[in-house]
Amino acid sequence: MLCRAVCSAGRRLTPAASVAGCRHKHSLPDLPYDYGALEPHINAQIMLLHHSKHHATYVNNLNVTEEKYREALAKGDVTTQIALQPALKFNGGGHINHSIFWTNLSPNGGGEPKGELLEAIKRDFGSFEKFKEKLTAVSVGVQGSGWAWLGFNKEQGRLQIAACANQDPLQGTTGLIPLLGIDVWEHAYYLQYKNVRPDYLKAIWNVINWENVTERYTTCKK
Repeated sequence: MLCRAVCSAGRRLTPAASVAGCRHKHSLPDLPYDYGALEPHINAQIMLLHHSKHHATYVNNLNVTEEKYREALAKGDVTTQIALQPALKFNGGGHINHSIFWTNLSPNGGGEPKGELLEAIKRDFGSFEKFKEKLTAVSVGVQGSGWAWLGFNKEQGRLQIAACANQDPLQGTTGLIPLLGIDVWEHAYYLQYKNVRPDYLKAIWNVINWENVTERYTTCKK
């Protein structure tokens, strides 16, 4: 979420005053499990570096970029505001994506979802296995760095699979509400799986937190 999301919706401020008056700082969320909890599927060294270094960098850079954006907005410096957009997208997306990713994983994960989510997957993809194959194929097919997602199309009331490059946030770039994200940046797996992304993708299904994905699905349908 960017700064304006934490400002009171009831305050009637001009855009400049709204952003300039909001000094919310983003922070690195705690993991809901230990760094080694996902082993042997994702090792502790990867989780430590991924969370405490990579995600932390996105958070720090987002805070710096937002401060520069507030200053430019207060000055009416449109050129600088435009120049800062890529950094906002990249670091804001990195923070949003990873905050979802950590909760999508669990040492007690794996298997299949149940109930309403499983029925929706069968409806929209034919079966859980077909869904799993498609999301895996999309994940493998991401060129360079990026993410593969299971998202919810609120207008159509259906589940969809999509890929996003770099740290582009799913909802901000496609309109789909993110339910399950798979990080296919090499920093998410290289120390353990080297350049064999398919092996990482095979392993990650063992730690998918279907309770979290189901909760997200239930919430976005309301």
